[in-house]
Amino acid sequence: MSKLILSPSGSPPVPHELTEDLVTIGRSPESLIQIDDPSVSGRHAQLQQVGDTFHLRDLESTNGTRVNGEIITSVALRLGDRIRFGKVEACFECELPSDAQPLPALEAVEARPAEVSARPADFANASPFPKRESDRDPARIPLFAAAAIAILAFIASMLALAQMRPPSP
Repeated sequence: MSKLILSPSGSPPVPHELTEDLVTIGRSPESLIQIDDPSVSGRHAQLQQVGDTFHLRDLESTNGTRVNGEIITSVALRLGDRIRFGKVEACFECELPSDAQPLPALEAVEARPAEVSARPADFANASPFPKRESDRDPARIPLFAAAAIAILAFIASMLALAQMRPPSP
C-alpha cells in the first residue's frame, strides 16, 4: 500500500495510506489529506493513481509544491521522493528514520560567469544549415564600383539639366 508521510514542523511524522485513486491535499476540510499550516493552500495539490504510479499535480497553490527541491506543476512520483507543500515536508512511500534531518531551507544561488571558457576539442557545429562560403566572386567589387559611378553620373546629369535655363525669346 502506498503512503504519504507528512512531517509538519514540531510534530511527529504522520503517515497517510493512499487508498483512493484521487487524493486531494490542502488546508481545506474537504481535502482527503488535510494539512493545518498557513503556508499550505486550501486546495494545494492532488495525487492521482494511474496504474501502479502516483502522479502529483500542484493545483496552482500560492506557495507551490516541490519534489526533491524542484518546483513542479505535475510529476510522476518515485519511491523515496521528498515533497514540500508550502513549508510542510513529506515523503512518498518511505519510512523516516528517527535521526532524519529536514530538507534544507532554499537559498539564493549567486550565479557568476566563468572566468575561462574554451570550446572543447571535439566540438562540432550542430546546425542543420551549411556553413556560408567565404569565397567571393572577384568581379563583384569592380561591378559594384562601375554601377555606383553610373548612378552618380546619372544624378549629376539630372542636376545639370535641372539648372539649365531655357533660351530667352
